[in-house]
Amino acid sequence: MSEIPVCKAGEIPDGGTRLVQVGPVEIGVIFHKGQYFAYRNICPHQGGPACEGLKLPQIVEKIGDKGVHLGQDFDENDMHIVCPWHGWEFHLSDGTHVIDKRHRLKKYEVIERSGNIYVAV
Repeated sequence: MSEIPVCKAGEIPDGGTRLVQVGPVEIGVIFHKGQYFAYRNICPHQGGPACEGLKLPQIVEKIGDKGVHLGQDFDENDMHIVCPWHGWEFHLSDGTHVIDKRHRLKKYEVIERSGNIYVAV
């Protein structure tokens, strides 16, 4: 397994993405709340650049007594990557589609060593 250099630790802003080309494969490295995540930048739906989409928290419906809808809120602990082509959403934590777990982004290991960030491919 090869380690591909991405950047120095701290160069990607919170919520930001750095794209890395490894031969024909483009990988998006995303930094969120102190953690790095890396996924192949191809949406399984129709090949869109998934990692370049918005990063948004899960929307949670608030339901009160007797089923009364009280509005919506955000679950900041469940961030999603939203493909910019057709809006398919994937959990940032593991790359699985938010509705159908059979669909997922290819995940790569991120290594932080001596102040540098690498992706294992």
